[in-house]
Amino acid sequence: MDALITAAARALGEGDPLGALQRVALREDAPALAVRGIAMAQMGVFAKATQLLRRAARAYGSSDDLARARCHVAEAEVALASRDFSGADLTLDDALSTFLRHGDTRNARYTRLLQARRALLLGRVDEAARAVAELDLRGAPAMLWAVAHLLELEVALRRGATRAARVALEHVRSAAGRARIPSLDAEVEHVARVLSLPAARVIARGEAGWVMLDEVESLLGSEHLVVNACRRTVHLRARVVTLATRPVLFELLRALAEAWPGAATRDDLARRVFGARRVNASYRARLRVELGRLRTQLRDLAEIHATPLGYALAPRPPVEVRVLAPPVEGAGGAVLALLADGEQWSTSALALVLGASQRTVQRALSLLAEEGQVRALGSGRARRWVAPPVSGFTTTLLLPTATLFE
Repeated sequence: MDALITAAARALGEGDPLGALQRVALREDAPALAVRGIAMAQMGVFAKATQLLRRAARAYGSSDDLARARCHVAEAEVALASRDFSGADLTLDDALSTFLRHGDTRNARYTRLLQARRALLLGRVDEAARAVAELDLRGAPAMLWAVAHLLELEVALRRGATRAARVALEHVRSAAGRARIPSLDAEVEHVARVLSLPAARVIARGEAGWVMLDEVESLLGSEHLVVNACRRTVHLRARVVTLATRPVLFELLRALAEAWPGAATRDDLARRVFGARRVNASYRARLRVELGRLRTQLRDLAEIHATPLGYALAPRPPVEVRVLAPPVEGAGGAVLALLADGEQWSTSALALVLGASQRTVQRALSLLAEEGQVRALGSGRARRWVAPPVSGFTTTLLLPTATLFE
C-alpha cells in the first residue's frame, strides 16, 4: 500500500474517519474505495458505505481474494450495523476460510468477533459465548480486546449474570483506555449504565417493586419459587422449568402466582388467559384441561389445589412465591428493547430476531407508534423503525435469548 492509504488506514483504526477521507477522498482505486467505504460506515452513512465497499471488491478482481474478503467482511459489518441479517452468515464464513488459508490472523479474529456479534443480535447467546471463548487474542490490538470484552459483558447481561458482567466491564474499560477511541469509550459507559438502572419488577403478596439486575440474579438463586415472566421460566433453587413455548400455561401460572397465597377465581383465570368476555361451561372445561397440563409441568416444583371459587398455587416444599415481571408488558416490550439500541430496524429484521411473523411485529409497531414510542422513517421496503432511548430502566431482560414472542 502507498503512504496515503497506510495513513488513512491508521486514521480509521484510531476512530478518525474524517482524517481518513481527507487522504483518499478523490481516489477511485480499489484500496481507496475500501477505505472510503469503511470511513462512511464509521460515520453512519451505511448505504454509501455499502456501495463503496462493493465497488472496491469488484475493483480488486478475482486475482486478489484476500483483499476482496476484507471488503466483504467490512460490508457484512455495515449490514449488521444497519440491522440487515440476510446473507451475513455465508459471507463471514467464506471470508474466514480465506483469512485462515492466507494466515491473516488479525482479520480472522475480527471476523469471528463479527460472527459472535451477529449471534448476539439474533438472541443466540450461547453461540455468541462459545465464539468469544474460542478466540485467541494473544498479540491482538487493544481495540479487538475491547470488542471481545464488550461481547462478554453483553452475554453476561443477557444471562442476568451481573457478577460476571462487572468483571467484564472492568476488562472493557482497561482495553478501551489502551485503545484511546472516543466512540468506544462512549459505548462502554452506555453499557455500564445498564448495571445501575432498574431491570424488572418483583410482585410478592400483591405488591410490586423495582429491582436491579444484581437483585434479579440473587432472586433467581434464592429459596423462593420464582415465576420469571421475562423468560417464561419457573425457578426453585437449582431446578428450572421452561414454558417459553407454552404461553397459555405460563399465563395461567403467572395469574396463580400473583394471587398467591390466595386463590385465583375460575372466571378471572378464564378472562385473563383466554380473553373470555362471558365465562361459560366451555371456558371452564378448557381451564380444567390446561390446568391439568400445567400440573404435569410443575410436578416437581408445586401443586395446584382446587378451592370453592378457583385454584391456588402451593409450592413444594412450602416457600414464598415471587413473580419477576418485565419493565414493559406486552408484545411491544420486546420490540422497544431492540429499538433501544438507537439503530434503524426494518420490520423483517425485528421479526427474524423475535421469531415472530412480520404481521405480528407490524401490529406491535402500529400500537407503539400510536402511543408515540416509535416512529417510521421512509416508506415501502425502505421503511425503518426507530425509538428514543428508554429512560428510567434497562431493557436487558426484554432482549431475546430464544424465541419468546407470541
